[in-house]
Amino acid sequence: MTTPETSYEELKKSLREISLLGSTASVLHWDEQTYMPPAGAEYRAEQVSLLARMVHEQFTAPRIGELLAAVEGSTLIKDPESDAAANTRETRRSYDRATRLPSAFVEELSRVTSLAHHAWVEARKTSDFAAFQPWLEKIIVLKREEADLVGHKGNRYDALLDEYEPNETADGVRAVFESLRGSLVELVGKIMDSGRKAPVEILERHYPAAKQEQLAREAAARVGFDFNAGRLDVSVHPFCTGLVPGDTRITTRYDESYFGDAFFGVLHETGHALYDQGLNKDAFGLPVGEAVSLGIHESQSRMWENLVGRSRAFWKFFLPRTREVLGSTLDGVSDDDWYFAINDVRPSFIRTESDEVTYNLHVLLRFELEEALLSGDLTPADVPDAWNEKVRKYLGITPPDHARGCLQDVHWSGGSFGYFPTYTLGNLYAAQLFEAARRDLGDLDGQIASGSFAPLLGWLRGKIHRHGKRYTPRELARRATGQELSADALLDYLRKKTGELYGI
Repeated sequence: MTTPETSYEELKKSLREISLLGSTASVLHWDEQTYMPPAGAEYRAEQVSLLARMVHEQFTAPRIGELLAAVEGSTLIKDPESDAAANTRETRRSYDRATRLPSAFVEELSRVTSLAHHAWVEARKTSDFAAFQPWLEKIIVLKREEADLVGHKGNRYDALLDEYEPNETADGVRAVFESLRGSLVELVGKIMDSGRKAPVEILERHYPAAKQEQLAREAAARVGFDFNAGRLDVSVHPFCTGLVPGDTRITTRYDESYFGDAFFGVLHETGHALYDQGLNKDAFGLPVGEAVSLGIHESQSRMWENLVGRSRAFWKFFLPRTREVLGSTLDGVSDDDWYFAINDVRPSFIRTESDEVTYNLHVLLRFELEEALLSGDLTPADVPDAWNEKVRKYLGITPPDHARGCLQDVHWSGGSFGYFPTYTLGNLYAAQLFEAARRDLGDLDGQIASGSFAPLLGWLRGKIHRHGKRYTPRELARRATGQELSADALLDYLRKKTGELYGI
């Protein structure tokens, strides 16, 4: 006899099997960006397209809808915060979205973005936007179609943003940017007028890749990354992918003439990895075992990269070890010089290398261009000029080439429109969460300075990681901090840090 209980067990089994299949595709994506030879691109596109279609067809099968219907309305989900209620609610949300996308469309999008990724890699190497433009045009057409298939209330961007940040809208994101833009531009102006310059040249000495990797691995392990359940490799664009419980992989890239890229990039991806490694392993494949949103995910990476990794407390602990590994490379570098150098603020071309103050301005221009591309107000051919114009407007500089302009990010080649705003949401959440952790844990700076990162990680495990998708992103953060989402904590943090460094 079929009961809500047996239906729920069958639903969980099906979801886990679908997730296993999806994780297989993720392994292929990881391999594609790390070790796969270039000549394998065509057949890799066919492999991932096939898997994407299989995952989509299994998840959108009528039986999944029948199982959801059997559980919905039963006493199993009477408690809205229970595992059963959260799993059923979030599966329904994803199921309704997925069933609006035909399998043929999903397969085609996967095929095009796989090939577009390789076109982007080559175009970026040669700074040749014209080589990537035809692929961007194809992706824009497909993303418009996706938004229309999923449904929206007049703004296609809302349909795409919702995939990454549930319940957010373009209007909501715009309000967040409006609350930041003026204050950030003002702060940048004060810093530029202060006359103080960070000694960034000490980061531009020769830093052998092997020693950078040694330090990055030690730092990642120290803050909590489990290398028995993860890897660190090299890719064109750093990323983190949680494949299955026990297998979370991060990547970085090394520049021997600059220290910051790899080290802080690894801390950033480690933040993502700590979230993935902190999810409920027994709930693999189920919503309560998955990250709630990219904004919350980004809050973890930005917190470990910046609020921890660029703090005085962190380097009080880690700089002596850094000196040991690097030896004479840091001769003549004082603790204060190092701290100032890694917190340099100045307009720059590359988003991933930008400082904490200007970073959100990089995100803002991408959000505006994406909206314009989806609405038709901007054509792909006009992207380079539009990009450069916005960089001049917000940062006061002009990219010297497309590699340091509109070709710098991997996101568009993968079809990830609606993704960029989650970076700024992550910064906002990170500042509020860190402020709350400081309040709850007492002498957080002292703990970090002594190399004790377990209290902060434990706090995040309890407040964020273990809940999965039990709550909405904003509700999860409100429960952890006691406050609604606001720009206040981030602006207070930035003003305090830069005020000390630049005397403003």
